[in-house]
This record gives sequence, structure tokens and C-alpha cells, in this order.
Amino acid sequence: MKETLLVIALLAAVARAAEPQHVVVASEQGSFLAWPANGGLWTWDDGREAVVAFVSGPYTEQKGHNIGKQQTNLSARTLDGGLTWHMEHPQNFAQAKSKYGELKSPINFANPNFAMRCIATGYDIAGDSRGGFQFSMDRGKSWQGPFRFGGLDGSAALKKWEVTCRTDYVVNGPAEAFLMMSARTPGKGATDRTFWASTKDGGLHFEFGGWVVGMADPSRAVMPSTVRLSASQLVTAIRRRGSIKNPCWVDAYGSSDNGATWTFLSRVGETGGGNGNPPALTRLRDGRLCCAYGDRSRKQMRASISSDSGATWGAPIVVRYHFRADKYGDADFCYPRQFQRADGRIVTIYYWSQANAPESCIAGTIWDPPAK
Repeated sequence: MKETLLVIALLAAVARAAEPQHVVVASEQGSFLAWPANGGLWTWDDGREAVVAFVSGPYTEQKGHNIGKQQTNLSARTLDGGLTWHMEHPQNFAQAKSKYGELKSPINFANPNFAMRCIATGYDIAGDSRGGFQFSMDRGKSWQGPFRFGGLDGSAALKKWEVTCRTDYVVNGPAEAFLMMSARTPGKGATDRTFWASTKDGGLHFEFGGWVVGMADPSRAVMPSTVRLSASQLVTAIRRRGSIKNPCWVDAYGSSDNGATWTFLSRVGETGGGNGNPPALTRLRDGRLCCAYGDRSRKQMRASISSDSGATWGAPIVVRYHFRADKYGDADFCYPRQFQRADGRIVTIYYWSQANAPESCIAGTIWDPPAK
């Protein structure tokens, strides 16, 4: 009898430990906080320390985004693997009135405290049509820049295109990095296309590498989230949209020649109506891939797992539900970033609103992936 009770107690303890834990990353009374996928997320020390960037503005309930015009770029930091967070106003964090400059000295991408933030025209700061970047050498406490992507202006492939990148990069060495980016032709009805660029001199110059989703594909392809699997293999998850009136989705593309060419791998998951949602792709410690995304039709934060490098994906996992839409019914949420801690738990960060917190906050869910 005692052994039976002990087993039941142990099983109950395991079940409690496996339950998703929802936390508030950042919130402000009277403010709308959103879009961590635009800002970026960086981790150190096996996920014990992490910083996520986002936008804050006055809460104004209206059709579309419930945010006023006076917006500020902020960040939040955790030192305990995502359990608790505190908001920060980083030194020299680019804002709407920031001006682009030219990088004069190469960046050491291998610095253990390095972080890079990519900036799209018209999203985080005003500027020329090529966008730009910032970098930090103290784990996001202070930032240098913003700087232009030197060299992209001379690319024939991007002539008359405007860069719409968000933060997605892969460090290949002290002076070498891939940037997964997107661009569109100016004007109404423009469609974003995902491409990659590279630097071999510490960010002084960038070269156009090639299109991930080519011109023959009629659907929008933007906001990639990329992981390296080996010295030659890369996988990226991309936000897709065929028409603003049709459901949107996430696709996976892969490269087996270190980015030189890319091929379609699979359809990862559905992101619902309207404009859909971008993905957050993470390579787990056991080698599997985890892709998080918001389904705006079902009003759910979801994730899918792949055990074969993105070729196929398991059934969607509901990470969170009970999203509170405003009086207009707008399912305005998600834009995730995520990381995995040393203990195997995943920390997914997104923006969210609920019944007891109608003003959108930056939220997080700490959860366990299914057994391999």
C-alpha cells in the first residue's frame, strides 16, 4: 500500500513538473507591448541568461494593432532561465529617430557576449531602404550602431528593392556570418522574398548570397528563423501568405551546401487568417527541431516537432490558448522567439493578452517537448 501511494505521488510530481508554466516577461499599465520576433532574442550560459527585444507604445483599442504612434524599443532580461524577467532601456538602443552610420572596425562574432540586432526599414527605425544592424559586446546592456549593411546597395539582385529583414543570423566564425533576410519592391501589393547575405570581414561588407524562395513562387516569404545542423546543412522556417483573405502557414526550406542553394522541405503548420504569424525555429539538444508559431484563427500558441531535419513534422502541440481578443475581434498575438534550457525545457516568448490583462504584454511559456 505504501509503495503504491509513493508511486502515485511520484507520478503526480512528474505530471506537475511537466505542466507548462506561463510567465509575464514585460508589462506596463496603459501600454501595448508586442513583436519580439521583430526585435530578436539572445541567450548565454545554456539559457540561464537571455534578452528579448520588443516594442512598447500607448494602448489604444482600435481596428488592427492596439498601439499608438509614440513607440519605444525596449528589452527584458532573465538570469534564471526565464522564470523571472526585468525590463531594460539599453544604452544606445536604436529608436525611431536614430540615424544609420558606417561600421569602421570589424566585429568579432566569436565574442562570447556578442549579440546582433537586424533592423528593417519602417519597422523599428526610420532610414534608407536597405535597413541596418546593431551589435552588442556586453550581452545587450549597450549597443553600437545602427550601421548600414555595407555592400548590399551595390547588389544587382536587390536593385530597387527595400530590405524588410528582422533578426536572424548564423555565426560561422570570428569574422564570418550568414544573415537570413527578406526584401520587397516598393509599392502597394509588394511581396516579400527571403534571401541570404554573408559577411567575411566582420560586418564591414555584406554580399548578396541568393534567394531562398525564388521569383516563381507567388506567395509572400518573410521573417525566416534559421538553425545550422552541420558544417554544410541549414534549415530555415519561413512565414508564408498567399492572399490576405486566405489562411497563412509556415514552410521549411533546407540547404545541404552551406546556403548556396535551398530547396523546399515541408509545410510546418498553419498560422490562420489575416496576415498569419512568423515562426521561431530551435534545434533541440537531442537533435530534433522545434518550430513555434501562432495560429490566429484558432487563437492558439502552437509548436511542431521534427525528428528528420524538417522533412516532416508531428501533430501541432498547443502551448497556450485562451487568448483574449479585443472588441473588434482582432487576433493580434504571438510573433515568437524561443530557446531551450540546459534542463531540456523550452522557453517560448511572444506577445499576448488575456481576460485579467487586456493590454498586450510580452509573455512566456516554459514547457517540455515530448519525449524523442
